[in-house]
Amino acid sequence: MSDGRTGDGAEPGDEELTEEEIRNLRPEETSAGPRWGSVAVPAERSGDFGAAVRRLWGMLRADQLRLIAVALLAVTSVVLVVIGPRLLGDATDIIVDGVLQPGGIDTGALHRKLLEIAAIYGGAWVLGYGQAYVLAGVVQRTMHRLREAAEQKLHRLSLAHVDHQQRGDLLSRVTNDIDNIAQSLQQTMSQILTSTLTLLGVLVMMLLISPLLTAVALITVPVSLVLMKQIASRARPRFLDQWRLTGTVNSQVEEAFTGHVVVKTFGRQREVEERFRAENDGLYDASFRAQFLSSLMQPAMMFLGNVQYALIAVVGGLRISTGAITLGEMQAFIQYARQFSQPLTHLASMANVFQSGIASLERVLELLDEDEQVPDPPIDATAPVPPLRGRIAFDRVRFSYDPATPLIEDLSLVAEPGQTVAIVGPTGAGKTTLVNLIMRFYELDGGSISLDGRDLATLPRHAIRSRVGMVLQDTWLFGGTIRENIAYARPDATEEEILAAARATYVDRFVHSLPEGYDTVIDDDGSNISAGEKQLLTIARAFLADPAILILDEATSSVDTRTEVLIQEAMNALRVDRTSFVIAHRLSTIRGADVILVMEDGRIVEQGSHAELLGREGAYAALYRAQFAGAAT
Repeated sequence: MSDGRTGDGAEPGDEELTEEEIRNLRPEETSAGPRWGSVAVPAERSGDFGAAVRRLWGMLRADQLRLIAVALLAVTSVVLVVIGPRLLGDATDIIVDGVLQPGGIDTGALHRKLLEIAAIYGGAWVLGYGQAYVLAGVVQRTMHRLREAAEQKLHRLSLAHVDHQQRGDLLSRVTNDIDNIAQSLQQTMSQILTSTLTLLGVLVMMLLISPLLTAVALITVPVSLVLMKQIASRARPRFLDQWRLTGTVNSQVEEAFTGHVVVKTFGRQREVEERFRAENDGLYDASFRAQFLSSLMQPAMMFLGNVQYALIAVVGGLRISTGAITLGEMQAFIQYARQFSQPLTHLASMANVFQSGIASLERVLELLDEDEQVPDPPIDATAPVPPLRGRIAFDRVRFSYDPATPLIEDLSLVAEPGQTVAIVGPTGAGKTTLVNLIMRFYELDGGSISLDGRDLATLPRHAIRSRVGMVLQDTWLFGGTIRENIAYARPDATEEEILAAARATYVDRFVHSLPEGYDTVIDDDGSNISAGEKQLLTIARAFLADPAILILDEATSSVDTRTEVLIQEAMNALRVDRTSFVIAHRLSTIRGADVILVMEDGRIVEQGSHAELLGREGAYAALYRAQFAGAAT
């Protein structure tokens, strides 16, 4: 099993999202273009506001029954709220008529009207509460699916793509951006729906009271719509900048934190602080512009609302004086006019919040739309699995990270079952790349690599990696106990198997010096044990995996000379009957290898045993003399 940070491609049956749910994230399928999971990526990609909104609706459609319930609750609630001012106007007319007429106020009718008003507003509150409850569930379920999709996408991305991305920015897309989408939807969906329905309902009631006053109230609406469009179009790119720079700042903080020892060692704190200050200033500027532009919407709408109110008051006063409408009707109309301007203000405010959420959604969709690694071939579950012998053959392999800079060209070699193949050469020669190609971390540009005669490109990645033990120079441990870190290779391993692996790799020796022994909890970065002890733990993990193929990339680089001797003895035992690839700079560790490959500029310039290569007086002999000049004299 792989002992690195690179995730395997997901296999059929591993997806937690159903195909229907994936279609909701990909509402328009096409046979062209890259694919995401088992569903083709639609031609409409991220970067367009309308496209992002349509895809958001595609995600929400998985809860369409609940959305219908939200809409019904909103309609009923708005109807009740809209009826309220008219009833208040009727109550006002009862009081006015009672004052002006000799019979006095009809208290019974007034009490009934007030009870109706209380019942209506109380019912509207209960319906609003239910609407908020159902909507919260819809939003959180949608975000749950979106997080799952983003997490699964990360595993489907090629290692080459991940290599070129800032880790902090990737984390920000999966965390900060999705959180912002959730908050934006929670705030805006209910408000936008309720405000729109309120506008329609209030408009109907206003027309029933006075078409003339309604026409006066609508004078400011076109100006409001133009203002909303202008401000929104200028705020959207600022929100995109804000969330993009948030990811950049996160990357800077993550880099400074993980490398804080190096920063302090070389006294580069000031440079790091200056770089962070520059990034933070950029984020401040983008955030300020986005928030300032969005904040202009509400005061502009309030100003237009006040203008509308003044016009209605003047015209309405004249209408009352002529007896065209009653005082109660005028009171109700003014309340409706206020209710009409408030939704417009809310819609303007929610438009900015919604834009911020869509800006984050576009960043998440950009991640989901990235090209993926070549999908694995379909698996025939009924086909017998032949025993793995471990013969690996490179046939005229070509590979480069950058098409303009070839790295490996026309490389051919064969590693027979049980052989130990050592790979040496200067930095950048392609040693680690060679073993990464065996793991299918990258796809070839040409040629082929076969395992027991089968092209690796025709084998599922998990089938390859589950049979390979890999120990890297850069150790990786997770937050958990020492026992759990060793068992990461085989979660079903017994206690005795874990202890046997620990004893074989001399982990058992230092574990007993720890207060909690195997139950000692390791920090996320493994700072409470030494670098050599971390390396031993990763080697124990490979032992427990019992792989058919072993890859050791500078596996003993972090241990002292005495421990290295012990590890070499353990490695010799582990390599028995296994095909092993050993990358080493210390030539003393590979003298017993069956074949030593000397690489330069992506090519094998020499190969043979230690004695044979020394006798040729070539590149290997030069490396050996340079490393052991003092010991050879």
